[in-house]
Amino acid sequence: MPIKQHAFSDFALTSDQWDRITSASNIIRAGGTVAFPTETVYGLGADVTNPTAIDKIYRIKQRPLNHPLIVHIGALDDLDYWVHTIPESARELAHCFWPGPLTLILQRSWRVPDCVTGGQNTVGIRMPSHPIALALLHALGPQKALAAPSANRFGRLSPTTAAHVYQQLGSEVDLILDGGSCAIGLESTIVSFHEQSPKILRPGGISAEEIETALNIPIALTHTDNNPTIRTSGSLPSHYAPVTPLKLAPTEHIWPQALAAAERQLRTLVITWSDIADNKPYNPLIAHHAMPHDPFTYGQQLYAKLHQFDQTTFDLLLIETPPDHTDWLAVSDRLRRAGHRFSDNN
Repeated sequence: MPIKQHAFSDFALTSDQWDRITSASNIIRAGGTVAFPTETVYGLGADVTNPTAIDKIYRIKQRPLNHPLIVHIGALDDLDYWVHTIPESARELAHCFWPGPLTLILQRSWRVPDCVTGGQNTVGIRMPSHPIALALLHALGPQKALAAPSANRFGRLSPTTAAHVYQQLGSEVDLILDGGSCAIGLESTIVSFHEQSPKILRPGGISAEEIETALNIPIALTHTDNNPTIRTSGSLPSHYAPVTPLKLAPTEHIWPQALAAAERQLRTLVITWSDIADNKPYNPLIAHHAMPHDPFTYGQQLYAKLHQFDQTTFDLLLIETPPDHTDWLAVSDRLRRAGHRFSDNN
């Protein structure tokens, strides 16, 4: 069903927030960068048509120049402005899930510069649902858009609060808009239409089941690890990583692995989703944190908790492998990438 197009007065923001948004829009127009909240994670935004401003994003994030950025728009009608060809199924998903945590990979229009897409002829585009993000986009005016990857160093933990942005990027960003904690806490689902049938390239805030229901067709999940022909945000094997080494362990192995780490004098935090803490062995080098049992709340808290644990003195974060269920796909994807550089075969 079509989404509601927002009027400027629709955003229930304080006068101070409007003043900050006005300042942010002026910074964007002048070629600066602004970190802003979305429902997924905080983004680092710049004018999508300004190559100099886009270069600042890559420099601040220390991001490879061939790694594409996601374009954020503030109105459904803007999709036709930034995209050359829109399959009917892509338009249907936009009507169903925008504003919301869904990114569509489509053939870009000539208005999107190469520096945004990493030289590809496709562009990732979405419409965020956070009121501050939408208000900022509307303040920029019609047919304006923000190129905005997550507001963190490349490959590191994504930020879900303004404090996380400041911890990683500090004063390198011209302005940080504080919108509180992100409601979803994991990045958007990415659906590609660069081939004949739509494919999920990254699981996220919109489930595969929801997409299949909207389109009434089965949807494939394509793993983009080490695939040079498909470059999207968050597609590298190692991504979303804390500084503290992170490893996944099956439920039945987690306490033996924790004890083995303790024998090596590693201060280990065991993070679980199940009730296995009932069998926790005593060891002064082993601590425990219980995450929620349901995947949505787990994902909502994941990055914030990892940021918190990164500030402690643990030598190892040992995380219980999530259930092998479609509801946990997004959480499993982020944890697998977060632990990739610490895995035994790397």
